[in-house]
Amino acid sequence: MRRHGESASSPPAAPSSAHSDWATLRRLLPYLWQYKWRVLAAIAFMVGAKLANVGVPVLLKALVDALNVRPGDPAALLVVPVGLLLAYGGLRLCTSLFTELRELVFAKATQGAARSIALQTFRHLHALSLRFHLERQTGGMSRDIERGVRALESLVSFTLFNIIATLVEVLLVLGVLAVKFDAGFAWITLAALLLYIVFTVRVTEWRTQFRRQANESDSAAHSKAVDALLNYETVKYFNNEEFEARRYDESLERLRRARLKSQSTLSLLNTGQQLIIATALVVMLWRATQGVVAGRMTLGDLVMVNGFMIQLYIPLNFLGVIYREIKQGLTDVDRMFALMDRPQEVADAPGAPPLAGLERPVVRFEDVHFAYEPERPILRGLSFEIPAGQTVAVVGPSGAGKSTLARLLFRFYDVQQGRITIAGQDIRSVTQESLRRALGIVPQDTVLFNDTIAYNIAYGRPGASQAEVEAAARAAHIHDFIASTPKGYATLVGERGLKLSGGEKQRVAIARTLLKNPPILIFDEATSALDSANERAIQAELRSAAQGKTTLLIAHRLSTVVDAHEILVLEAGRIVERGTHAALLAQGGIYARMWALQQSGEAAVAA
Repeated sequence: MRRHGESASSPPAAPSSAHSDWATLRRLLPYLWQYKWRVLAAIAFMVGAKLANVGVPVLLKALVDALNVRPGDPAALLVVPVGLLLAYGGLRLCTSLFTELRELVFAKATQGAARSIALQTFRHLHALSLRFHLERQTGGMSRDIERGVRALESLVSFTLFNIIATLVEVLLVLGVLAVKFDAGFAWITLAALLLYIVFTVRVTEWRTQFRRQANESDSAAHSKAVDALLNYETVKYFNNEEFEARRYDESLERLRRARLKSQSTLSLLNTGQQLIIATALVVMLWRATQGVVAGRMTLGDLVMVNGFMIQLYIPLNFLGVIYREIKQGLTDVDRMFALMDRPQEVADAPGAPPLAGLERPVVRFEDVHFAYEPERPILRGLSFEIPAGQTVAVVGPSGAGKSTLARLLFRFYDVQQGRITIAGQDIRSVTQESLRRALGIVPQDTVLFNDTIAYNIAYGRPGASQAEVEAAARAAHIHDFIASTPKGYATLVGERGLKLSGGEKQRVAIARTLLKNPPILIFDEATSALDSANERAIQAELRSAAQGKTTLLIAHRLSTVVDAHEILVLEAGRIVERGTHAALLAQGGIYARMWALQQSGEAAVAA
């Protein structure tokens, strides 16, 4: 397929502000709210787990104070075994139980949201125009989607059950400290928390640029690797293995530098966090120790303060890690959302009806102007009609705009001026799904899925029976070849069908279109990869398949169009000659000269 120079806007940049982060999180909420009862139940279990967790140091204080009994006192036997083992074990069990119940209940919501967003992204990519897909880098794009889905699964859980859960626990601890002791304990704890959060947020915001650079380098490296492997034969033809390895290594080196910067700044962040926590812990214990010495506090109070600080220290330590993961996850998810935000260049009109009147459809091009780029027009006021049940052929030199006609019919692009109608309906006013269901094409460049021959033929009509698949293969003169292979129709065709020859791939494409059996057919150089003997056999089958169908035949070899009801000679986007094969030969114009040139060339080859 010929590629035309096209330009498309680059994807939006990843978020760099808190506002953008919140906007990304808000976009996730509707996907989660589909499971609102699970979300609410998970939040309830989370609060229960934190209440049980905060209750442990309070229980320890009571038990330590209760142990202030004389040796041999029978009360010691009651306090220690019953109070410590049952109550302490019960609270610990409740903490773990509520946490596991939370994870169990919320798993369906997380996985369901990830599935919905991944599917929506996949569908949106298929809805984008051919312009986007000609310019995309498949490896980098697939990497962005993969990272986005993976980050999404952890992002929601981290935000809801780590950040919010930690804040709930902090509020509970501050409340207990303020009520049980003087407000100084609460203020020290709060000051340490605020300092910790501000430091973590500021440094992590600064570090995000290195994560973004690493992502870009990772995508670039992946794109180069995938592109080189997909074009393995071309690399070998030109002996460019080392050239491709150097390109790949350059991307890997950029990735290495970005990851080293990320790691060194991570060490700085971790050190600062530990310093803040350690300082707060020392100040709190010093104040509690002074209280015990002064008689204002009991030994149990000291144990409780220490227990609270340890319990806060652990989630706070993870809070830093989790915040970094959330920021990195937001960067990854935002790149996936950037793909979802790519505007559809070709979209259905609001309330567009399906294409109708396909019993005997007439196709018309009415004063069609089109350019892939404004400064390079391709079609210049093209007007012609394909009557119902007839075949119109379009011939001309390369670059005349022949294959563009097929792209416009499929609405891969929209015309800039004029219109294209099928059965009297402007194709821009009907749904693309119904339009493409009515069209069948055998393209000049056949690309197959890396699956079986049967799968690739049946792709023309998913759900077709094996007998129907084989009938289409016979009509395309490929059944005997398939039957001769060890695995028959279960033979794998390889990446892009590279295990098959050009002619075999083209016959699979013909079989696929014959199986679809649409009312409008487009043959774009449908026999260009076939030898002369097979070409004549296939042409007979194509003529039979085109009987009663509205057919556009795009060809370079004029021998394939001699039976067309009308032949259009295209040059520089304009129709310069039109008529039957005999009439055009009689005119002695461009078509006649092209015919003579091809005939002399074939005669020379035969000689």
